[in-house]
Amino acid sequence: MVTCVVKNWQGEAVGETTLALPVANEKTAAHIVHRALVRQLANARQGTASTKTRAEVRGGGRKPWRQKGTGRARAGSIRSPLWRGGGVIFGPKPRDYSQKMNRKERRLALRTALQSRVEDLVVVQDFTAEFSRPKTKDLVTALSRWDVDLGKRVVLLTDEFNENLYLSGRNIANLTMMGATNLNIHDLLAADKIVATEAAIAKITEVYID
Repeated sequence: MVTCVVKNWQGEAVGETTLALPVANEKTAAHIVHRALVRQLANARQGTASTKTRAEVRGGGRKPWRQKGTGRARAGSIRSPLWRGGGVIFGPKPRDYSQKMNRKERRLALRTALQSRVEDLVVVQDFTAEFSRPKTKDLVTALSRWDVDLGKRVVLLTDEFNENLYLSGRNIANLTMMGATNLNIHDLLAADKIVATEAAIAKITEVYID
């Protein structure tokens, strides 16, 4: 269990909240988080890269010159992999890179990753009411009041989707916004700062504990 300071819209400390997530054993934590990260990156691959073998390259049906007597090396086709314009040896073919991981393992990895980033976690009160209309400048100002440097990668966690907040933050280069129920291991580990509302922390605790 970790105690976090809660800040209000003005950046003042107004209370505390606890982050108590069941995490992996210290000996296996790095392994399960690594597996979850590799799985996410592998599943993001399209697997559509493709090259043609000598059997698939157009042309090359006729023997370019006779077998003997020319003084040149033997050649049976101009589409040999040794020739320019020929086939490719052991080149990529469309394949499925996806990996499987049990649901409980995935959730355990997410909880472990989030708990490990507690030193970089900033908890704030719910502020969606401040955005009656989209205003990027207001969000940037608020983040600076919360001591968040937008020159680095920042993840903003909210309990539910808010269109005005989304429109306010989508044009901020280093800011990634996501809902508490849509966490992913890569963004949690890659972020330099994680900003989460109290409601988001409560929903994470509710949803990701089996």
